Amino acid sequence: MAKKWIDISVTIKPGMAHWPDNPDIRVDRMLDMDKGDVCNVSVLSLGSHTGTHMDAPLHFIQNGRSLDKMPLDATIGPARVIEIKDKESIKLQEIQNQKFKPGERILFKTINSKKSWATDSFDEDFVYISKEAAAFLAKAKIMTVGIDYLSVGGFRKDGIETHHALLGAGIWIIEGLNLSKVKSGRYELNCLPLKVLNSDGAPARALLR
Repeated sequence: MAKKWIDISVTIKPGMAHWPDNPDIRVDRMLDMDKGDVCNVSVLSLGSHTGTHMDAPLHFIQNGRSLDKMPLDATIGPARVIEIKDKESIKLQEIQNQKFKPGERILFKTINSKKSWATDSFDEDFVYISKEAAAFLAKAKIMTVGIDYLSVGGFRKDGIETHHALLGAGIWIIEGLNLSKVKSGRYELNCLPLKVLNSDGAPARALLR
């Protein structure tokens, strides 16, 4: 029997954590069978970088590629989960011996998966990718990188620099993963964002097996 898929996405819901200057998440019933309508239809209101989502180069790079132009193999295929011990950031010293290969899909598991997603309040102290580590990943020419909270860059530090290093190198970014049920190792990744014209980012469903 084939191994079961593991859902590494977070559930989108009203009141969930989001980047402070991004819009609140709303899910409102426009038609409601409990109120006599013939079916249920909801209106979704959320930012393009809500929950588990992807960043396109266009998010930080002027005239960069939008997410609807992403090649499908960027997020479908073999992937490697690497657990990070540092509780502040993903630093060059911890990843420089990983022997990254061009075209790899890399997902970083940090304390975020258990700590940051345990509350609906935004965690300002989440573990992020340092700008030095981001530059190292760019030089290694990996294809895709994922992290288990809402940004690859920090809230107070390396936010812009890390995004520029990765997106400027053409690396596709998955943010907002929950890897709490996953161990380090090699997996098959299936992650597809919503196909929105000229999008800088979009929610995605991400799976591993």
